[in-house]
Amino acid sequence: MSTITIERITKQFENGLVLLEDFSLVFEDKNFITLLGPSGCGKTTLLRLIAGFEKPTKGEIRIGNEVVCSAKSFVPPEKRNVGMVFQSYAVWPHMTVFENVAYPLKIKKVPKDKIREKVEKVLDMVYLAQYAKRTPSQISGGQQQRVALARALVAEPNLLLLDEPLSNLDAKLRESMRFEIKEIQKNFDITVVYVTHDQTEAMAMSDKVVVLNKGVIQQSGSPFQIYRKPANRFVADFIGKVNFLRGEVNDGRIELIGLGQSLPYDGPYTGKVIIAVRPENIDISLKPASLTQQPGGILEGTLTTIFYLGDVNDCRVDINGETIRVITDGANYDRLSASSKVYIDFKEILVYEDDGKDDQTQSVIY
Repeated sequence: MSTITIERITKQFENGLVLLEDFSLVFEDKNFITLLGPSGCGKTTLLRLIAGFEKPTKGEIRIGNEVVCSAKSFVPPEKRNVGMVFQSYAVWPHMTVFENVAYPLKIKKVPKDKIREKVEKVLDMVYLAQYAKRTPSQISGGQQQRVALARALVAEPNLLLLDEPLSNLDAKLRESMRFEIKEIQKNFDITVVYVTHDQTEAMAMSDKVVVLNKGVIQQSGSPFQIYRKPANRFVADFIGKVNFLRGEVNDGRIELIGLGQSLPYDGPYTGKVIIAVRPENIDISLKPASLTQQPGGILEGTLTTIFYLGDVNDCRVDINGETIRVITDGANYDRLSASSKVYIDFKEILVYEDDGKDDQTQSVIY
């Protein structure tokens, strides 16, 4: 069992910086959990605390039923039965693929026949069996990353920690590796904690996403929950693309400040609000009648630019000086043209309280 329980952890560095304070979280057994957030938000520090490479200033961490660090005890990394893969591949250039993967077992003085059995099994599972005799210089970057994965998995850890393992790969290889890592996690049936600042990686791979900012959990949930029901403006902005518009609720409508137009609204707020709408949740047309049956829900503007990306059109619509991004089906490209008068309809919006501050960590009202 590899449930990870973090209770009231604080990490203060020698320079006085406090990156995590009174931090608590539970990672469920055999889940793929991603720590997501901008640089400096505390995600790598949290991973290193779980691994044992850093000691918390205070608090307790348990892996399964074992306390691995507390005020009274500390289990070193090599005793935690944890595998870790770093951003750099860290494979030894003078060793073959087989020797790289076998190294942790050799250090533990596992019998040679058992080493061969375990290494051959794990190389087969990460699709590297045919490259066992090659050196790292003779294989690709993605294959080297799989060597690092195999080396972390060969000792059959209860927990696998991955610190931005795909950031050094090109875009196409990153995409394929996302699915390979997820498949490997299923095959080994272990808990994975994955650190990234790439929201696409988090969405594609995770059972649970934990969004961090400045050492504080902004939201924790499934990719669907994080994307469709962001808990605050920071999460809405960090996950995916979004338009923010300021407005004021008045008599069942939201008057869009500076746009001279309004939207119907039957929610609980009065006063100043901020609307969040994702570009793919906006319909666009040259004719208002083709958009919606909702009275007064259509906005009028000018299509300033349109980028054809094959599967989608990435558009910019100007409404009285405010630019709104709209992503629509690529099949509509020849029906739209720049400088055209267009009509847009917000199919799905989120409404947040506007307290006049730039801080985006505000509660959401659905």
